[in-house]
Amino acid sequence: MTNDKGQMTKTLKDFLEACETLGTLRFIVTSSAAVLEPRGKLEKLFYAELPKGKYANMHTESFEFHLNMDKITQVKFETGEAKRGNFTTYAIRFLDQKQESALSLFLQWGKPGEYEPGQVEAWQALREEYGEVWQPAPLLEV
Repeated sequence: MTNDKGQMTKTLKDFLEACETLGTLRFIVTSSAAVLEPRGKLEKLFYAELPKGKYANMHTESFEFHLNMDKITQVKFETGEAKRGNFTTYAIRFLDQKQESALSLFLQWGKPGEYEPGQVEAWQALREEYGEVWQPAPLLEV
């Protein structure tokens, strides 16, 4: 599929697979009453089409991850200031139809402000490729 500029349009599946370059991440999911923040790498994704939508899935020793890709309408790259410590944070937010964050991926540091080698550069390269705010192309099949 191409857009009106003749460029290939990317799907959320393409984007998630590109996120494997980001190294260790903090996956943040917030509900009305809780916040879950496991750490891990986004890798070895597998896909399933269910009645509720097309899912990206991942199993690790410490957590499972399931994302209904049909519910994500926009992806945003954001930088910020750490709540503790004086350093920049790097996040990718996956927004739903209400423009609310369904999932946030933060680059995970070891010591405050010390990211893995190449991690920030990989985040910046993805932002450069996809743009600061990006709308995935429709995913026809998984």
